[in-house]
Amino acid sequence: MTTPTEPPPPAGPEDGTVRRLHPMSWLFVLLQQLRQFVVPLLVLVFLGRGDRNQLWSLVAVGGFAVVAVWRYLTFRYRITADSVVIDSGLLERSRRQVPFSRIHNVAIHQSLLHRMFGVAEVRLESAGGDKPEAQMRVLQLDDAIALEALVRRRGATPPAATTATDAAQAPADTARDRVLLALPPAEVLRLGLISNRGMIVVGGAAVAISQLNPQLPDDVSDRWSSAAQAFFGSHHFSVGQYALAILAALLAFAVLLRVLSVALALLQYWGFRLEEHGRRLTVERGLLTRLRTSAPRRRIQSWTLREGLLHRWFGRRSLEVDSAVAGDENSRRRGLRELAPVALPAACDELVRHLLPGADWPPARWLPLHPRAWWRLSLPGAVFALLLAAALCWRFGPWGLAGLLWLPWVVFVARRHAHHAGYAIDARLVGARSGWWSRRWRFAEIDKLQALEVRQSPLDRWLGMATLWLDTAGASSPLRLRYLPLGEAQALHARLGGEVARLPLRW
Repeated sequence: MTTPTEPPPPAGPEDGTVRRLHPMSWLFVLLQQLRQFVVPLLVLVFLGRGDRNQLWSLVAVGGFAVVAVWRYLTFRYRITADSVVIDSGLLERSRRQVPFSRIHNVAIHQSLLHRMFGVAEVRLESAGGDKPEAQMRVLQLDDAIALEALVRRRGATPPAATTATDAAQAPADTARDRVLLALPPAEVLRLGLISNRGMIVVGGAAVAISQLNPQLPDDVSDRWSSAAQAFFGSHHFSVGQYALAILAALLAFAVLLRVLSVALALLQYWGFRLEEHGRRLTVERGLLTRLRTSAPRRRIQSWTLREGLLHRWFGRRSLEVDSAVAGDENSRRRGLRELAPVALPAACDELVRHLLPGADWPPARWLPLHPRAWWRLSLPGAVFALLLAAALCWRFGPWGLAGLLWLPWVVFVARRHAHHAGYAIDARLVGARSGWWSRRWRFAEIDKLQALEVRQSPLDRWLGMATLWLDTAGASSPLRLRYLPLGEAQALHARLGGEVARLPLRW
């Protein structure tokens, strides 16, 4: 383990000295405001398409430039002993005070242009609200990192310990300062091969092309169709050769997707580092655009381990968390989410045990679902198979009964899912596992639960089963214990409800 060198805080951080943004901050504010006009102007200038009235957008550019400069001139901030005080506003002035103890996440964002100027955008986020508590565009990089370190130190004092375990761990937590996980280039390449992010690039390119020239996709499709007809018309291939040609095309497309996935993984996760500074975790990653985000460990609300088929082939897993932070979905994605984009299963389990000291992970025993859970899981596929067979019979006669061959596969998959699914609960954690082809483990600390609910569909009532929904703050979706026997679900609801009511909520 290596200990990162922490930069010194700004000179006199508590003296209340008034500070400004970086002198070039107006440029980044201007570029942020001009994003919505970039595509129309490019289409108009380079392709000669669109409405000529879009030239009025150039008039708005001058207004945005004035606003950006004026914002730089009127934005001030100062650091006191316990908070960050921000003065801003054009005609109506405002003063916002953000205590260090309320800052849950510090995000430092650097695009390629930021790195050229040696600056960074800083966002101070809390656990509630729909936007950051403060957003600074932009600060000198050294000042941004120093501000993050200052927030980390001033907000390091934990709230009153809720259990004896917390009280025993508090002194040790404040002393830790080390790298928990670093991804070398080989692991980043492996992540690109495992993930399917290449489809994101293909989809984004298709959307961009359709925006620049709506007729271009149809023109390309027509040209490819004409070229294919001319090629295959001049060569008399057999059925086997046609099949090989189609297979080769599909293989080439799959290879292209993997190449794009690897490229995107290198851009997003190059130099990935998960660091622990006292009671805070910091993630830094990115090749051209660097993103550094920091949040207290106690803000983690739920945990997710994922293992797809390619993960198992490479012997890897991924570890994600849901944190209680403010902002929209984009802000949440930029926040502290991926603790281990790819790592060995043992490394993921060790990371969980380290960040949840005293927790029993992985559980020694997973409890099964309702005995007829496989029947419940197979129902949607069975209905689809029956509808498919009916449609085929209507079109092809008795041969359409071949659609019923889908039923054995549906039942097999449902049985495998039901066999691998289960739940576990102890004095501290509650978790569920699901999936067969692609597996997932989700768990949370009991004192992080906020709401519990027992749900039953009409079919569940008929089968005597129920699903227990467990909500935590900031979670992308509830933790669900699916298809449990009704009595078991009600007993768990009563047990967890009593513990949640007794224990104080830990943010």
